[in-house]
Amino acid sequence: MRGTLTGQRYVDDILRPHVRPFLNGLPRAIFPRDIARPHIARVAQDFLRHFQTLPWPARSPDLSPVEHVWDQLKRQMPSCHFVHDLEWSVQDLWAYLPEDNIRCLINSMPDRVVACITAGGGPTRY
Repeated sequence: MRGTLTGQRYVDDILRPHVRPFLNGLPRAIFPRDIARPHIARVAQDFLRHFQTLPWPARSPDLSPVEHVWDQLKRQMPSCHFVHDLEWSVQDLWAYLPEDNIRCLINSMPDRVVACITAGGGPTRY
């Protein structure tokens, strides 16, 4: 996304068109949400009140599988001097990210949640 992600943009560009249809197709799904400003904005909270959510412990960014995906991408990123080159590189790396890596991260969520609870919301081995 270009520009600043506000609470309203989060709802209009992410939650409404992508998250809501996905969650509506999975009646027992629990949507994790962290404490990033757009995610805790009133407009986002109002939108998500219709869905079961899992609040993210403030000190546990390691719980999120996408953080590991970003880490994989960052390790492979070439040095870029222009925004266009950066966008192109990220899209190219994302397109070739092995699906098995993402599937393993998703499948590890139950263990991540248990580890986070055991650690009292603190850091885990993930």
